[in-house]
Amino acid sequence: MQDEQQIEQQRVDRVTAHIKRKIETLQEQVGDKRGDVVEIRRDFWDDVTVNFEDSAEAAETAASLKQQAEVLFEREHSHRHARKQLLTMRKLEQSPYFGRIDFKENGETQAEQVYLGIGSLLDENEEQYLIYDWRAPVSSLYYDYSPGPAQYKTPVGTIEGEMTLKRQFVIRGGRIRSMFEIGVTIGDEVLQEVLGRHSDAQMKGIVATIQQEQNTIIRNERARLLVVQGAAGSGKTSAALQRAAYLLYRYRGQLAADQIVLFSPNPMFNSYVATVLPELGEENMQQTTYQHYLEHRLGRSFELEDPFTQMEYTLSGMADSQYEARVAAIRFKSDVPFMRIIERYAKSLGEAGIKFRPIRFRGSVLISSEEMSRRFYELDRTLSIANRLKLLSEWMLKELTALGKLERKKSWVEEEIELMDKEQYIHAYNELMRKKGFTSESFDDFEREKEMLASMLVQQKFKKLRSSVKRYRFLDIPKMYRALFEKPHWTADGQEQLPAEWADICTITSAKLENGELYYEDATPLLYLKELLEGFHTNTQVQHVFIDEAQDYSAFQFHYLKRIFPRAKMTVLGDLNQAIFAHAEPMDSFAMLKGLYGYEEMETVVLARSYRSTRPIVEFTSRMIPGGSRIIPFNRDGEQPLVAQACSAEELVRKVSGSLRGWKAQGLNALAVICKTAAEAKAAAGMLRETGMEVRLVEKETVTFEQGIVVIPSYLAKGVEFDAVAIFNASQEVYGRESERKLFYTACTRAMHELHVYYTGELTPLISV
Repeated sequence: MQDEQQIEQQRVDRVTAHIKRKIETLQEQVGDKRGDVVEIRRDFWDDVTVNFEDSAEAAETAASLKQQAEVLFEREHSHRHARKQLLTMRKLEQSPYFGRIDFKENGETQAEQVYLGIGSLLDENEEQYLIYDWRAPVSSLYYDYSPGPAQYKTPVGTIEGEMTLKRQFVIRGGRIRSMFEIGVTIGDEVLQEVLGRHSDAQMKGIVATIQQEQNTIIRNERARLLVVQGAAGSGKTSAALQRAAYLLYRYRGQLAADQIVLFSPNPMFNSYVATVLPELGEENMQQTTYQHYLEHRLGRSFELEDPFTQMEYTLSGMADSQYEARVAAIRFKSDVPFMRIIERYAKSLGEAGIKFRPIRFRGSVLISSEEMSRRFYELDRTLSIANRLKLLSEWMLKELTALGKLERKKSWVEEEIELMDKEQYIHAYNELMRKKGFTSESFDDFEREKEMLASMLVQQKFKKLRSSVKRYRFLDIPKMYRALFEKPHWTADGQEQLPAEWADICTITSAKLENGELYYEDATPLLYLKELLEGFHTNTQVQHVFIDEAQDYSAFQFHYLKRIFPRAKMTVLGDLNQAIFAHAEPMDSFAMLKGLYGYEEMETVVLARSYRSTRPIVEFTSRMIPGGSRIIPFNRDGEQPLVAQACSAEELVRKVSGSLRGWKAQGLNALAVICKTAAEAKAAAGMLRETGMEVRLVEKETVTFEQGIVVIPSYLAKGVEFDAVAIFNASQEVYGRESERKLFYTACTRAMHELHVYYTGELTPLISV
């Protein structure tokens, strides 16, 4: 094996030397191409002949502009491509590849040596691959097979043969640190080395440790709906991001990064995963949260509650007399039966009940809501509501044009013209001069001048009204949604069974809407009603939607997302053992997703092995949940979790700060004190600071994930991992309800290397010790 390692090192030396030469060439190209781009941009208009005197000259000018723009685009594209290659080569220089397979295709006499890295590399003659990209079809052999019969799929068919060798490398700085033969699973030595590292401020995309079950997720091209149910720390998110990188590689030229959307649990998580795709040589996909989308669509009309405020209420609002009604409302409004009620209600509005807002201008009603209603319901009722609203909008725009002409003659117009200062007058003059038919001579005629200024002034004032009509702002969606709770027959006429608390639900919902506020559980139903009436604002450009922490989404939200991304494939990743929101409690599977695309288009992958935490931590946390015995810990040793009582709040803080100082002394960087709620986290951060600890309080507005000591509410820690975690207070008083079991499990499973659980009074019954 020593001789083999020497031979392999010689190859690494040759490849590294080739990479260095490639880097030098690319650096020159990047500099030259950047200079070309700068020069073309600077001299763009000098190289274009601009002449619009007649149609022939205008056509020649357009052709000249087009040619110059194409030259600039080509240089910019070449610069980006060379720069991207340069970044890949710099990564390969330190660690050119991580694996090798020897594969003899059926019918061939000799096996081909295939070396795998994060990018491809051709030899000096650009003929033979020295390194294959980990996403290439042949590379799947490395992740899926052990030596023996093997096959891989290509766009033109399946290639069969025999794998005669499978080898793994750890190469650092161009030197082979270790090398060994492996079977179907990636070698434990490399996994131990990777998983034993300290947590970083951002997730890393380590393709050398992709496991077989993760590879099935990454390379799945068939399923319209791919559901991944994975245990805490099973690599769901990293597999999803690597899947995005694979899709961008596989469909290069057909799929762009901005045609992939990731819905993540919170803004901080977006920061945490932001570097994974760039590390793998790809541009970042679009990243957002569902709350951000809701605020984009509804934020102008309502003060919108976010899911974390809703969570705080369900965790700490038990003393509120309306608590039971609110929790019942959250569950009912999040499910498909309420969606059916909304659909039936929207259909009934085609016959009667649509609420309109009058169009007002300067305190007067230009178009009344009664006139809108009359015009709308006079239209052909076989047309959809959306089409009738379009026709109504077109009539209203024509009406505004006619009303604008009448408005020019009113006294306020003349008064505003007389009050125009010199700057406003010159601006108006220049605006009118640009319009066909208006010349400098026109302004010599006082009456003509006044007429033109009046026309322009009224047009400017009416611009906002016309924009409002085009956006259907004359529809009173909040009033129509409120009517759903004020007239019970809308909900009583159907087959859906209403919750026992329905009367109280109607009362609290109406009161909230009356104040211009919107509960989080009402946001999707109200937006769905709006879309059913106006027509859906669909995005047909997006081809793939990724939803992380999918167990926190309601059935209603999934159906809505399917409607607004009708052409997209969906990858859904979650862990039902971490379903912490009130609407998620009754869920025991992702079966409700089957209605989105159909049984034949849905595939499910279960990830049972947990890699994040040490074996003692996984064994400790898996006892907290039903079915936890099915979670398979990766065999990584570590300290047993500590469960310790404190006699007082002061001692609790001392013990937690003692753990933090001990971990810092060990060189652990990412440390978390996890509290149940935001209120507890704020109080804990204050007490820890009084002991001299430097801590950072993470709140729902926090957008970046940083190293150091953080104090964080349990629900904001989802999806993130830390070197060591201290549970601030796991007492029965804090975590005493059965409904909080999954929340507590989620908090404890954030720890990679060490977990300390402290409590005052009685220990939570959720721990089995």
